[in-house]
Amino acid sequence: MQPSTAAPPTPSKSAGEMIAAYFRDFGVLKETRAEYWGIQIINLLDCTFYFAMLTIATVFLSEDLGLDDKQAGYITAIFTSATTLMLFVSGLVTDWLGIRKSLTLSMVSMLALRLAVVVVGLMPGLPHRGILAGVLFFLMAPFMAAIQTIFQASTQRFTTKRSRSAGFNLWYLFMNIGAAAAGAAIDIVRLMLHLPNVHIFSMGVVTAVLCLLVGFVLVRREDQLVSSNPPVEDLKEEAKVGHKNPLQIAREVFREPALWRLLVLVALILGARAVYTYLYLLMPKYWLRTIGPDAAIGTLNMINPIGIVIGLILFIPITNKFNVFSMLVYGAMVSAFSLFPMALPWQIYGGSIAYAHYLMAVLCMIIVTIGEVLWSPKLNEYTAAIAPKGQEGTYLGLSLMPWFLAKTLVSALSGHMLGRWCPENVVIDGRNVPLQQAMMHHQVGYWHSPAAMWLILGAYALAGCVIAAMLRGWLTRGAHWKVETQK
Repeated sequence: MQPSTAAPPTPSKSAGEMIAAYFRDFGVLKETRAEYWGIQIINLLDCTFYFAMLTIATVFLSEDLGLDDKQAGYITAIFTSATTLMLFVSGLVTDWLGIRKSLTLSMVSMLALRLAVVVVGLMPGLPHRGILAGVLFFLMAPFMAAIQTIFQASTQRFTTKRSRSAGFNLWYLFMNIGAAAAGAAIDIVRLMLHLPNVHIFSMGVVTAVLCLLVGFVLVRREDQLVSSNPPVEDLKEEAKVGHKNPLQIAREVFREPALWRLLVLVALILGARAVYTYLYLLMPKYWLRTIGPDAAIGTLNMINPIGIVIGLILFIPITNKFNVFSMLVYGAMVSAFSLFPMALPWQIYGGSIAYAHYLMAVLCMIIVTIGEVLWSPKLNEYTAAIAPKGQEGTYLGLSLMPWFLAKTLVSALSGHMLGRWCPENVVIDGRNVPLQQAMMHHQVGYWHSPAAMWLILGAYALAGCVIAAMLRGWLTRGAHWKVETQK
């Protein structure tokens, strides 16, 4: 018998080996300069304020400035929508001014605007404080967008092709560590120090000053970091890339069936993706009104980013063994299911309404975090896979448009939803009774309670995911998956 000449099958790696390889990948970052690490420190500091502000914004507008739920929702809608719109042009400005000038301009402007919000918050006699705060929030939008663009452009600029993947992974890790720190900061300000919500913005003033100092000391150069000896294959691959003018790309894109498949999928999973807007638009006030004014809203919001950090380290390497579309759709279903624990008519569990809603909140945050780890990284991978060669960037940009529209709509309607299902007070026998008290005495029917709101939102999110799963064959037609992502 002749010996076989076929290559032996490559043994599949264990989960432990993939996790170890994930950590080893960060070793390539030793070739980066001080500029990369300076940007990551700024990323950590700024995200600590950004996520704290996002969580406390509607609460601040209502508790500190006296706006109702609808007005607070409208201001948040204008702020978040303007920030998203500015992302489409902030890259042009960053390229024009350069990273250092853009960073300095953005941070100086944010320092001034955050300080102005502190002044408005600490002056109860100031007329039209709500309108002034809304204007200041709106003025923050372009600088918020610029800072996000700076982070991504800097990570690209200050890493080599070999270290780029690890560089962006670490950027995402630092962002989530900042989000976790934001939750701790909220509870320190509100529960430990018993200070008004406006002092979250005071913290933002401090972080802006620190960001400016770090940028001045560590971000001194802007030239692209390159390997001292780039592989020949990289140079050959770069030479293959063709460039077309924007009008030519636009004509080709709108003729492609792949575009409509992408937009249909994004529309179907919008309900699941909108869950992440509920974390800052609905849940802070929902927790304060069902758990009580001393609810640890910061600690509850820490569950998600801490879980993301753990998931990125432990689970992302393992998910690469599974099909991209399956992870995307079924992970989105998990996110949709996260709303159902809060839709149960628990009212009082363990003798305490606060205990019941803490339990529901923790279950929700754990499930939504598992869902995010499963599907959120796969959306860009699906988009790149279904896009025709050379149009990946255009498709990634277009995939943001339905999300922008949904975020704007959810933000604008958030106050109406709170007013309908989760008001601060309900009318019982002609008297205004706090919602928590009315729920304790079973004076609020299910379809007028917060549980009904979560049931409706959860059902909408789940239905879209189920339809997407049923359309799998059409939605994945023509996709060019990488071999290693297949199960």
